[in-house]
Order: sequence, then structure tokens, then C-alpha cells
Amino acid sequence: MDEEIDHSEIGLKAGLEIHQQLDTRTKLFCKCPTVLREKKESTFSLKRYLRASKSEMGEVDRAAREEAKYSRTFMYKGYDSTCLVENDEEPPRELNREAIDISLEVALLLNMNPVDEIHTMRKIVIDGSNTCGFQRTALVATDGLLSTEEGTVRVDSLCLEEDAAQKIELKKEGSAVGYSLDRLGIPLVEIGTAPDIKTPEQAVNVAEQLGMILRSTGRVKRGLGTIRQDINVSIAAGARVEIKGVQNLRLIGDIVRNEITRQLRLIALKEELNKRGARVEHHRIEDLSGIFEATSSRVIQKAGGNVFGVCLYGFSGVLGTEIQPERRFGSELADFTAMYGAGLMHTDELPAYGITEDEVEQLKRTFGATDNDCVVIVAADRAHAEKALKAVLRRAEDAMREIPKETRRALPSGSSAYMRPLPGAARMYPETDVPPVDIDEQILHSIKTNLPETFAHRKARYKDGFDLNDELADKIARNINFALFEHIMDSYKNVPVTLVVRTLTDTLTELIHDGIDVEDTLEDRHFIDIFKNLSANAFGKEAVPDVLKFLANKPEIEVAKAIEEIGLSVNMDEVKQLIEDIVNAKKEFIQEKGAHAVGPLMGVVMNELRGKVDGEIINRMVADKVKEVLEEG
Repeated sequence: MDEEIDHSEIGLKAGLEIHQQLDTRTKLFCKCPTVLREKKESTFSLKRYLRASKSEMGEVDRAAREEAKYSRTFMYKGYDSTCLVENDEEPPRELNREAIDISLEVALLLNMNPVDEIHTMRKIVIDGSNTCGFQRTALVATDGLLSTEEGTVRVDSLCLEEDAAQKIELKKEGSAVGYSLDRLGIPLVEIGTAPDIKTPEQAVNVAEQLGMILRSTGRVKRGLGTIRQDINVSIAAGARVEIKGVQNLRLIGDIVRNEITRQLRLIALKEELNKRGARVEHHRIEDLSGIFEATSSRVIQKAGGNVFGVCLYGFSGVLGTEIQPERRFGSELADFTAMYGAGLMHTDELPAYGITEDEVEQLKRTFGATDNDCVVIVAADRAHAEKALKAVLRRAEDAMREIPKETRRALPSGSSAYMRPLPGAARMYPETDVPPVDIDEQILHSIKTNLPETFAHRKARYKDGFDLNDELADKIARNINFALFEHIMDSYKNVPVTLVVRTLTDTLTELIHDGIDVEDTLEDRHFIDIFKNLSANAFGKEAVPDVLKFLANKPEIEVAKAIEEIGLSVNMDEVKQLIEDIVNAKKEFIQEKGAHAVGPLMGVVMNELRGKVDGEIINRMVADKVKEVLEEG
């Protein structure tokens, strides 16, 4: 659908928030190490109940108020490497100076203006990701710029903040939500752009540039979960929506495209519902348990036979409408019931799940529903069912009026699911336990004079040092793997530089497009080992994509073992014998064609040895054999 969309015509605006963990020795507000632990190493646990509190202005943030409705219990797993600060049993200590210096370096690389004095603020978050019910964050710099082919993108702010606790699966804890305290407090920078991004492609480009700048410092953590992107998307006739937790940079374009699709289709649904005269009855939630006393539905049986429902008048067929890939309008409603531990079923999809046609007819009669209406039911106890269905009714009413402003979570498919309302300014207030930090001009000057090189300088250096053309030098200079490229070239000088560049850029992109998960599985060591083996002529350069693909599925295996399992290992004596046999069988052809016979014979040999031996080596061996035959003749 996106190919048909004029992004300027629909008024697309997008902005990014990049959250990158910093590679510091200790956490932001204590002396605990910034290392993640095996969850089985947990040495203690604690329990918390969080509630929404008022800000200094006497207001309760709407997102916090929404989270409080779910009345969750939170369990936290701690370790011998965490302390009372993470437990919220001791005040935070002063801001980590190492983290401040790194954040200032990133700010200066983004042409930002650092503040004169850093003040720490509290940001109310009661989803359990912090034991104290808020996250500490500090503004470091403002007013930066990034250049893209589609125009300049402003970088509004750079903040230094503590990372949240990591959500984990709990066993034997009932309905409690589990978190691990090892990640809580790791310093990270949050970089927020203005809504200057006009296309999904530009969003990807901006994210790539920010990622490269962060990595160029050499002082950020690497690996899955160390960098997360949030995307704010809006269109003129829609609303601003924040999509959180995008870990795969390649998904950013899909996330933007799918949110555009979702909002456009919700707008179309709104017009259709209004044309139908659709309506909801907010105060009518019916106990339908009597209809299902003898039901065969295991879902209902599991809920103790408790069933409650509402009718969405004029909504027939609407819940089955696809609004994003793998997501229907019914999925949007199910997001809300899931928050209260209840599943959602509706007459657009029934009979199903063990519910009979007769039971469906009884549902419709209860509400006086016609073929134009849709009855929604949940199987849960009364308290949870009523909360879930009230949320369904609110969302259904929103569908007739507007696209809600909200926070959504990114899904692996590139679609998104509801999380909570957009937070407001009411969630921010000063942190009184952490003193402000002056930005020392001398330290700032020292950081300025020792900044990493710019893209332009790196590109020029690559052109001169590696004899790369303009395109390849630009490609690798701007690529997130530029440091890996330098390490490989310094270590294995006989490896073709163009092959290394294209492997780290084009080949990886092609594998990603083919659905191979190389970003979350392959590490620097894999690439280094590949080119180490290639340098030793252990296999042919044509097989590099095959080796990468194999390692993406089995990252624990050593490259030498991968070469063997793929069937690329070869004995050079056998190679020589194969070439000799092929040449001897084609002596008449060689006498006829002379030196021009090398090309056709190469094709025959490569059919047998492609990927096992470097093509240049085979070419030399074939040419030598052809020369011998011609000299004999």
C-alpha cells in the first residue's frame, strides 16, 4: 500500500528517540557494574506495588493513571552485583562522571549545544520497570543537526538517563510481572529528533547515522538490547503515536509504513461506521454465563464458566478488517482485554473455539443484535471482565471519532500493539536526591579537541589508504561496521578490500532482505574469523554469503567447523588432480583455442570447486596447465 502513498500529501511527520547504553565501568547512580547476569544466578527477590502519584503541579499523568488500573504485582530478581539503590532502599549517588563525558562527546558529534548545568529529573513510570516508580533522566544538550538527502533533521535533545529493569519470565509467582535488576541503572543516552522526518526511508537513514555516530565513540555497549529505537509517527488527518522498543534498525521503515497504513485504515473505518450510524452502549455489560452452562468451549470452562459481553451496534464485519499486516481491528480490541488477563471473542468469528451456532444466536437475542451488529464477549471473573469490556467500549467509540494518541509496542512483524496513552508533562518533576553538575569548560574543550573523525575525513582516508573508489569508500565510511572493516584489513592484508567492504554492506543487506537474522546473531568475531580463514585460502570468496548464512543459524559454531559442515573443505592435491583431469580430457579443444581455452575450462572447474577455492587461484592453476599442454603440442 505504501508505494501508492504520497507522504507529503498525507502530511507524514516522524521523529526518532534512540536509547543507547553506554559502556561505563559502573551504573549511573551507584558503583555496581554494568554487566548482565544469568537469571538463574539471582540471589534474592523483592516485591513491589506501584501507584500513580501527583507531580509538583498536583496532577497525575494520564499514562500512569492508566497503568494503575491494572493493579499489578511486581517481582524483582537481584544479584550480588546489585545494591540498595536498585532496590529503592537507598538514595541515588551523584551522576556518573564517565557517563557525563561520553554523553557530551556524542552531543558535540551531533553539533549540539551542551547545557551549563545538568539537573536530574524524575519521570513517573509505574509499569514496573523501575522499583521506585520513576526513571531518572538529565538533559545534557539541545539544538543539533543531521543532514540527509531529503533535508536537515533537527536533533532536539540529548539526555543522560538510567536504563530500566529487564522484564523476565517468572515461575511460581502467579500473575506477578517479573523484572531483573541487573540492567536497572546502566547509563544510556536518549537522543530525540524533531518531527522533521518525511519518509520511511529517511527514518532509516537518520537511525543509521545516529547509530554510526554513537559507535564512533567506541564507548557504547554492543549486542542485542543495548540500543533501542522509539518512533513517533503522525499524519495530518490522524494523531501522534509513539511506537516503542524497536531493536532491529531494519524494521524502522516497516514500522513507519505500517503505522501510516493503520491510521489511514482507521480513518476509513471511522467514515464507514459513521455512515452506518454505529453506536455503543457504555453502561450495558451483560452477564452471559447462563448461555454457556453446558458449553464445550474450553476457554470458557477454564474461566469457570464466567462470560460477560457487550454489543457494538453497526460494527458487523469491522473487527475482521485488517489494519496492519497480521493485525485486525479485533486485535486492537484484544490488546485491551489482554491487559486484564482476559481473551476476546466476537460474533464476526463465531461459531468457533467450541462455541456453537445456537449459543451465538442466544448471544444476539440477548442484545437484540441484528446481522449489522457485533457482540463481543470475554471469559473472566466479573471484576476483570467489566474492566476489559469497558476498555473495549471506549476503544470502539474512539473508532467512530478519532485516532487515539497513544504509546504502542513494536512487534517483530513491523506492526504494533497498544501499550498505554501518551504520557504528558505531568510525569516530570525535579530529583532532589541528586545534586546538579556544572559543565566544566576545560573538560568540554578537552572533549572537543579529541573527537572521533568525521565521515568525510574517514572516507578520504579510506580512498587513499585502501585505494577504494568514491562509492565504496563512502559506503563503508558511513556504515556501522567501519571499525570492524579497519580491524580486518589491518589483520589480513591479502584479503581483497572490495570483498570486505561489500560483505559488511551489500551482502549483509541482501541476507537481511532474504529473512536471515544476521543482526542479532552474528558478532564481530564471526567476520574476523571468516576473513582469517579466507586469508589462509581455507575456502573461496564466492562462498562468503553461504558461510554467513550458516553461522546466522548456528552462531556458536567456529568458522572452520562451518566450512567443513557446508562441504567447503578441500585438499589442494585433489584440486590439482581435478584440474589436470579436466585439462587432459580437453587437449584437442586447447590446441584449437590456444590461450583462449582458459575461460571455458574455468567454467567447468568452477562448477566443481565454486566456494571451495578462490577463483583467482583456480584461474592461475588452469592457465598453467593450459600453457603446459600448448608447449607440449
